[in-house]
Amino acid sequence: MTSTAPRRLDTAHYPPGTALHPQENTGYTEAALPIVETFHSVQGEGFWTGASAFFIRLAGCDVGCPWCDTKISWSTKPHARVAITALVRQAQLAQPFMVVITGGEPLMHDLSPLTRSLKQADLRLHLETSGAHPFSGQFDWISLSPKRFKPPQPGIYDRAHELKVVIANDEDLVWAETQAAQISTTTVKLLQPEWTSDQSQQLVFDYVKQHPDWRISLQTHKFLGVR
Repeated sequence: MTSTAPRRLDTAHYPPGTALHPQENTGYTEAALPIVETFHSVQGEGFWTGASAFFIRLAGCDVGCPWCDTKISWSTKPHARVAITALVRQAQLAQPFMVVITGGEPLMHDLSPLTRSLKQADLRLHLETSGAHPFSGQFDWISLSPKRFKPPQPGIYDRAHELKVVIANDEDLVWAETQAAQISTTTVKLLQPEWTSDQSQQLVFDYVKQHPDWRISLQTHKFLGVR
């Protein structure tokens, strides 16, 4: 399989300036977070692949994965701070199966105010995190994707519902097993090929055949050409 630029299908996309309340330059004091984007699509990877999802992508990440496909999210500076009430309103309007808090690295922020407000709106909450920062917030599902560049905090392992490790080379497979040794036996274990590498796809395919306790996670949204 070769990497191609995804084509765009119709997914609802809400830039930070859409019906929101940027805090910068307005004196606005309501609780807010730096937001890269929000959009309604389907979950493209992991255990919940194919489920309707409203994504809230927070800005800020200090993990620095070389293959990262959202490097625009690394710095908080270019991104407006958006009121939590506006984020909740957008999520309610989307009527998804779940709301996914992603990044960046979401746990660089205190997620308690955001998740409390979303929970009060009776929304199911999922978190995508490397686990490299202290845990905060309340979630129905936590997808832990640990990175060798900045390992997880110890307390995240018992909280994870799925372990999703991106594989680029053989060293990542060794890393994946060290991470798997620290999670619950009920946690779903997933290996995800690095998207741009045909070699990693074959590596993961062969490994899962020989290690049936692991499953393959593919970034299906990239095959579909959606966000």
